[in-house]
Order: sequence, then C-alpha cells, then structure tokens
Amino acid sequence: MWSNSNEKKLLEEVLVLENPEDLKNEDILNKLAEEINQLILVNFERLVQLLYRIDVSEMKLKILLKENPDQDAGKIIASLIIERQLQKIKSKNERIKNQHPESNEEAW
Repeated sequence: MWSNSNEKKLLEEVLVLENPEDLKNEDILNKLAEEINQLILVNFERLVQLLYRIDVSEMKLKILLKENPDQDAGKIIASLIIERQLQKIKSKNERIKNQHPESNEEAW
C-alpha cells in the first residue's frame, strides 16, 4: 500500500534525479509503474495531485490511455513522468549553459 515513506522514496528516486541515464533504467520504470498502479487502486486523487505537481500533460495522458487500452496504465503514466523529468533536466541544463557560456577568459 502507498505510504508517506514509499512516496518519499519514489520521489527521491525519480523526481530528484539529475542524471538522465538513471531515469531510463527499466527497473525504475517498473517500480514507478507498480506504485502508480497501486495509487490507481487505493488513492487515485493522490495520483492526480502527483501528476499535476510533476506537470504531466493531461491531454497527452488521456490520448495515450485511450489509444492503448490493452496496455498497463501504470507503465504509460510512468513513461510520461520519466519523459517529463527528462524534459525538465534538459531545460535546466540549457538554462545553465545559457547563463554561463564557456569562454576562454577567466571569470572574475
């Protein structure tokens, strides 16, 4: 069953990761899908809150679920969460790169 400790661990494993390669790990996808499926069953409202907090596209989610009714909803949602986290990492890296362009001159 979903608990605060499970949620904290999941958030640490998935939402706070900085290394995109870690997010592609099949074990993380499966673990996240398992937790999502549990939320679907026991606390759907909490799942909706998490998806909102992570900023997963509701439209994209609805389309994927409708187009793939025979697939595991947890895996579909987990994939979207991971995709969104990768987008955030890429965006963050771009902002950092643009704020601190490499230069041959020393920074004072």
